[in-house]
Amino acid sequence: MARITVSETTDVADQGAAGNGDSDGRAGYRRSAGSPRGEARRRDLLDRVTDDLPANGLVDFSLRRAARATGTTHKVLLYHFDGFDDLLTQAIIALRDRRIDKALAATAEGSARRPLADWVRAVWPILVGEEARVLDQAIGLAMYNSDRYAELGRGASQQYLPTLLSVCPEHWSGRRKLEVAHIILAVLRGFLVDARTSGDPAGIAAGFDALVRALEREEAADV
Repeated sequence: MARITVSETTDVADQGAAGNGDSDGRAGYRRSAGSPRGEARRRDLLDRVTDDLPANGLVDFSLRRAARATGTTHKVLLYHFDGFDDLLTQAIIALRDRRIDKALAATAEGSARRPLADWVRAVWPILVGEEARVLDQAIGLAMYNSDRYAELGRGASQQYLPTLLSVCPEHWSGRRKLEVAHIILAVLRGFLVDARTSGDPAGIAAGFDALVRALEREEAADV
């Protein structure tokens, strides 16, 4: 597996440099959590950090780099977020949401439900798009340090499953939808890892064709 690191030494230095203002700043933000202005500022900062991730990845990501991306200081970030891990997790979640929105937009043509095989064909170019590198790194980071970054792995399934369940035929039982959604999620995730590591596009294409046939057979079983 490719080496994936986060600049933890820089992160520790940043948090230490925040000095005595950290706890006051975070408490102040919690008191103003309902403020539309405060939430808008937090949203703007998060959007800027999220924009930075596809461009620069997770390697050497730190509060200092996030501060440069947002045009502010690490103290401001610590005022709006509960530390480095919270900022990173929220940015990864936001990046996944962008990927999901693109996938839904790409498959939303017409009013009729797309067959699952057509849906995965339409979604695959989105999955290997600009967000792919950093989201793959996030899964790698969850594997590298599961105690600290487990949410980056668990959160991925929790985010993607509702969309996958929603594109299954309505008349299917909840159990059948869950089974097929998990198959699609696991296989596509495997293809993404393979695309990043194997250098074998022909093999991935062959496996993808097999997935499409399996989904066609699954839906044809209802006829």
